[in-house]
Amino acid sequence: MKRFDKLTVPSKAEGRSQAWLSEDFAAPRRPDTLLEEKGYARGFKHVAGLDEVGRGPWAGPVVAAAVIFPRGVIHPDIRDSKLLAAKKREELALWIKQEAVAWALGIVGPEEIDRINILRASLLAMSIAVSRLRPVPELLLIDGQHKIPLNFFEARGERREAEGQMEASPEEIVLSHASSLSPLAYPRQQAIIKGDLVCHSIAAASIVAKVARDEMMAEYDKQYPGYGFAQHKGYGAAVHQEALRRLGPSPIHRHSFRPVREWVPAAPSGEATGDQLWLGK
Repeated sequence: MKRFDKLTVPSKAEGRSQAWLSEDFAAPRRPDTLLEEKGYARGFKHVAGLDEVGRGPWAGPVVAAAVIFPRGVIHPDIRDSKLLAAKKREELALWIKQEAVAWALGIVGPEEIDRINILRASLLAMSIAVSRLRPVPELLLIDGQHKIPLNFFEARGERREAEGQMEASPEEIVLSHASSLSPLAYPRQQAIIKGDLVCHSIAAASIVAKVARDEMMAEYDKQYPGYGFAQHKGYGAAVHQEALRRLGPSPIHRHSFRPVREWVPAAPSGEATGDQLWLGK
């Protein structure tokens, strides 16, 4: 039997062998703290759940959240954010922020998504969220099959040093104060397929990230009227496609995404601004 402390990235075959994905076991009725408790049993003092929201949209940032709960704290209504109504998500997000030992958000904007691709941008957003957590977690429970590359943690320090030598925007000033992790402090990681269905802290992270991103898209709707961002949140709805046809891409559209690319001018201007960061607890 595979030991928990190996914390390897599951292959497709390994993913199918996870109990909640096999034909012999149904998914838990609601996310529980079994995985967190296994981490505590291995001696980890702080276990964080991570999830991201916004990989699929044609516009807007990808947002990741990281949440550390006190051991034993659980809310019976916490689920994968996609299974909850907006009002319920907002209520739970408030509870999570109040009850968590720590929580944080990492935000990567559309220009950086275009530069490094959406998968890497999602993992980068997670690394930003982790870098904001205090106390620093020793174990990360990550939704999906990918772990965060260690060089993403290293890049936080390099970027901070570079930005300290330049005139910074308000967002960059916030980023420059984000502490990077030393190599010895890198947390262990466990990638969990469909983790937001089975792991309480991952599901909580999905809620916090979803509420934050929805709020951002509502603000973008005011800045860039006509696209309907407050309604479809940047996803590929028919009204979104029609808006692209009428108005062309906005500054927050992802030019590397095919439905947007066909409406991008031949020589788009502007420099990549990189990632942004929202502070957490």
